[in-house]
Amino acid sequence: MRQVLEGSQAAAFAVRLARTQVMSAYPITPQTHIVEELAKFCADGSLDGRFLCMESEHSAMAAVIGAAAGGVRTFTASSSHGLAYMHEMLHWASGARLPIVMVDVNRALGPGWNLWLDQSDSLSQRDTGWIQLYCEDSQEVLDTTLQAFRLAEQVNLPVMVVLDAFFLSHTFEPVDVPDQASVDRFLPPFAPRFRLDPDQASSLYGVAPPSVFMEMRRSTQAAMEQVPQVLARIEAEFAAQFGRGYGAVEACQCEDAEVVLVLAGTTASTCRQLVQDLRARGERIGLLKLRRFRPFPVAEVRRHLPASARVAVVDRNNSPGAGGIFAQELRAALCGQSPAPAVHSYVAGLGGRDITTGTLEGIYRRTLAAGAAVAASQWVDVDEELAQS
Repeated sequence: MRQVLEGSQAAAFAVRLARTQVMSAYPITPQTHIVEELAKFCADGSLDGRFLCMESEHSAMAAVIGAAAGGVRTFTASSSHGLAYMHEMLHWASGARLPIVMVDVNRALGPGWNLWLDQSDSLSQRDTGWIQLYCEDSQEVLDTTLQAFRLAEQVNLPVMVVLDAFFLSHTFEPVDVPDQASVDRFLPPFAPRFRLDPDQASSLYGVAPPSVFMEMRRSTQAAMEQVPQVLARIEAEFAAQFGRGYGAVEACQCEDAEVVLVLAGTTASTCRQLVQDLRARGERIGLLKLRRFRPFPVAEVRRHLPASARVAVVDRNNSPGAGGIFAQELRAALCGQSPAPAVHSYVAGLGGRDITTGTLEGIYRRTLAAGAAVAASQWVDVDEELAQS
């Protein structure tokens, strides 16, 4: 059924369709609409699950960790400082190999207080052992959340589905919502590999001495290494049933491009328009959209980025002292490849500042005119005098 939904509602609808059994959350803008919708579903009986209102984000993650350890399908959502407050518990979730699904609505971290888009909250969690998938539109949010439950439960790792604050979370657009029977065929009931059971003595989170700790971490790494193949199979099955597919990356007009813009999230939609406009004028511009950030799609970016191209990575984030995070990851992925494309790094759109087709065209032209790529990120549409004051 086609419905007009917010990105937040699309996430909540997917959680309901997944027949999620336990949800917990502490509200934070701009995540709140997701958990409000889920609370309504539980209250009106359209979702036969339990919604737990917690006193903090730390407790919200602890609650779903306990529920997942008990063998039920779980979900939570957060954003910005709420996600940062969860940080300790994210390690406990992945280290215990629990298949929790969480939606993070990207929002800037303070100071100063800012409610708008910035990817730094999710990217600051990149070493916690969570799979990360970034969405461009509300349809992708719904579909990716459904896929995330299958993926988490097959590799026994938690999955973070990431969407842009306000540009996506609070914007309405048409979304194809599948019927329950179709989703049930795609996503069977959760059958945990292990669970805490009072009738069968077992323990979780015991002390791990040096003789076993490295093996535990190697197990997490081995599971992460399975993700590309497992997610590809899940996506193929999803596409066969629902007619939609996304991939770890999406390449658009990259084959003969002089400049390829690399980005994630809603900025990809803006870039599509620019690619269409400039291609109509005979300019060789391409787009590479990154959807799977963890594990990073090394093979895919190597396959789609021509060695002769200049690559302009547009980051809505910044790691102080290092620069744009996607650019760092991309350079690492291309390291050792010869010949390899030159990678130019740009930081733009922090704190919800607009990235327009004009912004992206400016980045394209700067990259086209540039000489050798420099290591430092270039900041776009920033008042340098104010920044230095």
